[in-house]
Amino acid sequence: MQEILEQLDAKRQAARLGGGERRIKAQHARGKLTARERIELLLDPGSFEETDMFVEHRCTDFGMAEQRVPGDGVITGQGTINGRLVFVFSQDFTVFGGSLSEAHAEKICKIMDRAVRVGAPVIGLNDSGGARIQEGVASLAGYADVFQRNVLASGVIPQISVVMGPCAGGAVYSPAMTDFIFMVRDSSYMFVTGPDVVKTVTNETVTQEELGGATTHTQRSGVADLAFDNDVQALHEIRRFVDFLPLSNREKPPVRPTEDPAERDDFSLDTLVPPNPNKPYDMKELIRKVVDEGDFFELQPDYAKNIITGFARIEGSTVGIVANQPMVLAGCLDIDSSRKAARFVRFCDCFNIPIVTFVDVPGFLPGTAQEYGGIIKHGAKLLFAYAEATVPKVTVITRKAYGGAYDVMSSKHLRGDVNYAWPTAEIAVMGPKGAVEIIFRADMKDPAAIEARTQEYRERFANPFIAARRGFIDDVIMPHGTRRRIAHSLRWLENKQLQNPWKKHANIPL
Repeated sequence: MQEILEQLDAKRQAARLGGGERRIKAQHARGKLTARERIELLLDPGSFEETDMFVEHRCTDFGMAEQRVPGDGVITGQGTINGRLVFVFSQDFTVFGGSLSEAHAEKICKIMDRAVRVGAPVIGLNDSGGARIQEGVASLAGYADVFQRNVLASGVIPQISVVMGPCAGGAVYSPAMTDFIFMVRDSSYMFVTGPDVVKTVTNETVTQEELGGATTHTQRSGVADLAFDNDVQALHEIRRFVDFLPLSNREKPPVRPTEDPAERDDFSLDTLVPPNPNKPYDMKELIRKVVDEGDFFELQPDYAKNIITGFARIEGSTVGIVANQPMVLAGCLDIDSSRKAARFVRFCDCFNIPIVTFVDVPGFLPGTAQEYGGIIKHGAKLLFAYAEATVPKVTVITRKAYGGAYDVMSSKHLRGDVNYAWPTAEIAVMGPKGAVEIIFRADMKDPAAIEARTQEYRERFANPFIAARRGFIDDVIMPHGTRRRIAHSLRWLENKQLQNPWKKHANIPL
């Protein structure tokens, strides 16, 4: 018996070494942790239980029969983050460059199936050279099996991808179908075709970092949600991030104790909106002053900055925040911001997370670039997402809410549950100046008449009280009491029940 136990321990030690000491040192030399070190940092100490440690590939071509490593380049299992169950797979770049084989894919699929069955998030730590060339179509089939599970798990359990090394070719499509993608600066990249292929086909010369690095995907493409400086920071922030999310679509978000009273007033908010309607202010200041302890986990902060998305807590419970940012493009909605916010709203709706929306939007961004780029369809995505959402929706209009953009931003007409406005709110088809120029064209030559008409329009329409008279605004509130009013609304909305008509699925304007 003792001999058998010793053999088991030896096999475990061999599996834990992955590709061996030399390759582990090479991984460290690149400034990267190994697959096992990443899991140890991500999960609670001692909580990880590994699955399929001894699985090996079945390929015999190209000398692969003599190259077998236990685990086959991916570590899978389950553990806890702050005491809550998660499933995880971590690709091991020290074993065949983390390339995906048939057996490698089967391990990932098994973990995903288990996660869906019990209702817990899946976190993928991606560090792979792509499909294992020696296995040919078998490795491609493995990718497709993973893709299918990504689709079936979507909206059932949170799926999080952390790209911590290369992710190229077909490998990028699994992260693309997960809910959130995080990257590490200077050591991770994602692209469908690499620099060499780009050079051959289009004659463009581009580096891996320029083509698909963390900066590219967090600032230009919007593919990734956040980038971190190194593996340690990334894994620490993922632990914090997961704490905002429910385990599955069958559960409500977690509640964390807070000493920040719901009744807290912040009188600095009474002067947040400048007297000049054309002067910007920072909407993030409002968010931080309203949420619990100023703790706001912003997503995609460097992409489509004219809209803000992220998670926070009110009375200890997770809420999704969507807010126009007057500091960028005056808070206008454009193609990128509509897509960014629509996907976030849909995630919140999938996982029972109430949505709090702060509105200061003068309209959709005009111009040929936007029209040719399909702003009509892209803007409709955000409208569709808000209209479809059945979770509690609380909206606060701080200043401008003009035209169709007023409708889109979680208005009462899209089944907003509670819609507040500050006294500084202007709810109208368009701004007073533009409206007067259209309505009173005949008086345009008389400056005094223009000013009088503009003031008349402002008094009649550019205020919250006309909308309040019609019930489109539930109340005009004092800015300093915003946190209190939102907290009270979410409290009575806690057990809200609303169902959409039965359908196989909706046909969102993609």
